[in-house]
Amino acid sequence: MAVDGAALAAGAIRLASGVSFLVDPLRANRWWGDPDEPPPTARLLLRSMGYRDALIGAMLLSSALRGRDTRGWFLASGGADASDLLGGWSVHDQMRPSQKLIGLGGAVLGIGVGLWGATRPRAARSSPAGE
Repeated sequence: MAVDGAALAAGAIRLASGVSFLVDPLRANRWWGDPDEPPPTARLLLRSMGYRDALIGAMLLSSALRGRDTRGWFLASGGADASDLLGGWSVHDQMRPSQKLIGLGGAVLGIGVGLWGATRPRAARSSPAGE
C-alpha cells in the first residue's frame, strides 16, 4: 500500500490549522493577519472554521495513510478555501493589507492545492497475488 505523500502533507497542514483555531482561536486569528480581538460572533465562526478544517484534514490524512483515493478530500479542502475566499472578498475593502495577503492569499493557494489534488490521476493500487 502506497502512502499519498501530497495528501499526507496537505491533510497535516489543514488538521494543524483547524486544531489551532479550536485550541486558541484568538492566537490563530492573529497568525492569519488580524491583530485585533474579534467580537464573540467572529470567535464562534473561528471555532466553526477550526472544526471544519480539522475534520477535512483528518479525513485527508486518514485516506492518505490507508492508501485510499484522496481526490474527494482534496476537493473538499479546496471548496472550503473557496468559501473562505468568497466570504472574504465581500469585505476585502475593510481588511488590512496583512489580512488580504495572508487570509485571501492563503485561500487562493488552498484552492489551487485542492484543485490540483482533486484532478490528479488515481494512483494505481497494487493488490496481493491471487486477487
